[in-house]
Amino acid sequence: VQLVESGGGLVQAGDSLRLSCAASGRTFSAYSRAWFRQAPGKEREFVAAIGWPGRTTTYADSVKGRFTISRDNAENTVYLQMNSLKPEDTAVYYCAAPAAPYTMPNGRNDYEYWGQGTQVTVSS
Repeated sequence: VQLVESGGGLVQAGDSLRLSCAASGRTFSAYSRAWFRQAPGKEREFVAAIGWPGRTTTYADSVKGRFTISRDNAENTVYLQMNSLKPEDTAVYYCAAPAAPYTMPNGRNDYEYWGQGTQVTVSS
């Protein structure tokens, strides 16, 4: 099983980015998917999650109203649309999938599959 993120980069405050996470080796249509991020010197934190049908989403308070998580089960891919980016959004962003299907955890210890991460840097 492999999760591969893409779409990170260097942007200015107020700009937008769209991250993608493509999965291979397993079909994740019955699994929730999530994004986490880790800034230098800080712990990895939850950003957003989406349920397996794609109708249920949850967000960290810090990104609510600015970020949107979505998924394309046919492509086995999850996305994170990030608008109105702020310097404090600077971090390595990781996509993840839980160990069990039909669950939607938001704690990092409940996720078994992780991508390698993509760097997002927002300048002021």
